[in-house]
Parts: sequence; structure tokens; C-alpha cells
Amino acid sequence: MASYMKKAQEFVDSKNPFTDVLQQVQDKTGIKKLYQFLALCGVAVLWLVVGYGASLVCGIIGFAYPSYRSLKALESSDWKDDQQWLVYWVVYAAFILVEIFADIFLSWIPFYFLMKTGFLVWCMIPGESNGSMILYNKFIRPFFLKHEKKIDQLVDKGMSRAHELKDEASDIAHNVKDQATEYAVREGIKQMSEKKDE
Repeated sequence: MASYMKKAQEFVDSKNPFTDVLQQVQDKTGIKKLYQFLALCGVAVLWLVVGYGASLVCGIIGFAYPSYRSLKALESSDWKDDQQWLVYWVVYAAFILVEIFADIFLSWIPFYFLMKTGFLVWCMIPGESNGSMILYNKFIRPFFLKHEKKIDQLVDKGMSRAHELKDEASDIAHNVKDQATEYAVREGIKQMSEKKDE
């Protein structure tokens, strides 16, 4: 527990927009940043357990913070943080694919969004216990390397089919445009001839 408190203290002592807001609140109220952060974590956990919109809170935690960290990583000169967040997004995408197909069962699990948020936080924590690196190295990378050629073939086939569909849609759009133009011209000529006859 002490190590988690130490990490929480390190986080609130770091410089970022979130901790800047915590600092402003501390300056105005006298409530320490660490206590504010822990209170916010407590509210988030309670909301994930009983609150309406738990999916939204889970999504913000699992998507907004990693997006911010990914942008910061892209702007830094260190390639290790780029790798960490790229691996996170690969694991996140794999998790979402599984979740899409298992959603009908997952929605019946009590405290699902709390567990999902815990999983996503585990996937984004820095250090050796980073969940996304563990899952990537144990499951995703071996699966990908084993099936890479098949996956490439499926992607190429899908892209080819997408181009065919785009071309077919373009042809249909041109045909509709030509027919609409012909109809408009015919109707215009018809109305002009009716006006002349009057």
C-alpha cells in the first residue's frame, strides 16, 4: 500500500495540466493535492460501481489519458515512451475486438466497468508490471508472428474489395447523376414548351 501511495504522490508532484488544476485547488482551499487526487479516484470507483454512465467514465480513463500520454510521447525524443503507448493501443484494440463479440455476456458481470477500468489502468502503468507489455509479449506478438502471412493476405484482400466497392459506388453515383441530369433537362424542356403553348 505504501508503494501505491508513493506512486500517487509522485504523480501529483509531476507537472501536467491535471496536477496544475490540483495545485490551484490546493492554493485556494488548502486541501493537499494528494488528498484531492485520492478523493477523485474514490469518486471514480464509486461511480464505476453504482453510477449511471460508468461506460463513459471507463472510456475517459481508458482513452483520454492514454491519448494525452501518446501525444506527449510523440513530441519527446525518447523512443521508449513511443513504444509503450503504441503497445498500449495494440492491446486496447485487441481488447475492444474481444469485447465487441463478448459484450452480450460481459454486460451481465457485476462491476464490469470497474474491472475493465482496472484492467486498462494496469495496461497503462509504467514499469515492469505494465500490463500492455506483458499481454503483448505473451499473447499478441506470438499470435501475430505465427499468423502474419495470413493476416497480410486478409488485409490485402479486404483492401482490394474496398477499392472494388468504392469503384462500384462511384459508377452508381455517376449513373444517378446522369439520369438526374437527363430528367431535369427533359422536365425543363417540357415546361418551356408548355409555356410557349400558353
